[in-house]
Amino acid sequence: MAQYVFSMNRVGKIVPPKRHILKDISLSFFPGAKIGVLGTNGSGKSTLLKIMAGIDKEIEGEAIPMAGLNIGYLPQEPKLDPTQTVRESVEAGMGKVFTAKARLEEVYTAYGAEDADFDALAAEQAELEAIIATAGTDSEHQLEIAADALRLPPWDANIGVLSGGEKRRVALCRLLLSKPDMLLLDEPTNHLDAESVDWLEQFLQRYPGTVVAITHDRYFLDNAAEWILEL
Repeated sequence: MAQYVFSMNRVGKIVPPKRHILKDISLSFFPGAKIGVLGTNGSGKSTLLKIMAGIDKEIEGEAIPMAGLNIGYLPQEPKLDPTQTVRESVEAGMGKVFTAKARLEEVYTAYGAEDADFDALAAEQAELEAIIATAGTDSEHQLEIAADALRLPPWDANIGVLSGGEKRRVALCRLLLSKPDMLLLDEPTNHLDAESVDWLEQFLQRYPGTVVAITHDRYFLDNAAEWILEL
């Protein structure tokens, strides 16, 4: 039997004045599942994602991620470093890959040193190449494709001067390229044009991890979700 990547056992959330916005929720998610979340305003959809992301811990019941699960979360109003450029912000989501590439160049250079420890360098080289291979052979190409598909502002634009919609697109691009085990997306199609939504649908269909997305876009749900959770 497949192991669940995330389970909730009788989860509830109370907000002042003693109002349940979630009550007695028990759910289990399989690896690779694509789930759309529906519900009226105030039904607790965003709260559910915050609980799953580990942001809201003041709950009844239990929210249990699989050990070692890497969760990525897109809130409706993402927080980005206003001092960074668009490229710096997106690359931060792929930081491990770009750091590995830079270090690999240093390792190649170190082979030429007189006192080089070839065994140690070879071991580190193998480790770094594995990190890069996991991300894909051409992370730069992936970055350019995603940036174009999501209509990101120019790479050198400063995050601090972007509109709310532009920041959301940057945050979405950064999150998708970070490739977590589970994606939690709160209204991911907001501020996207039709072509960007189409690209996102195809990206999520191919995505190997679990996806849980809140959206009012029924067409998007039809194309990207395999199951519907209604609150």
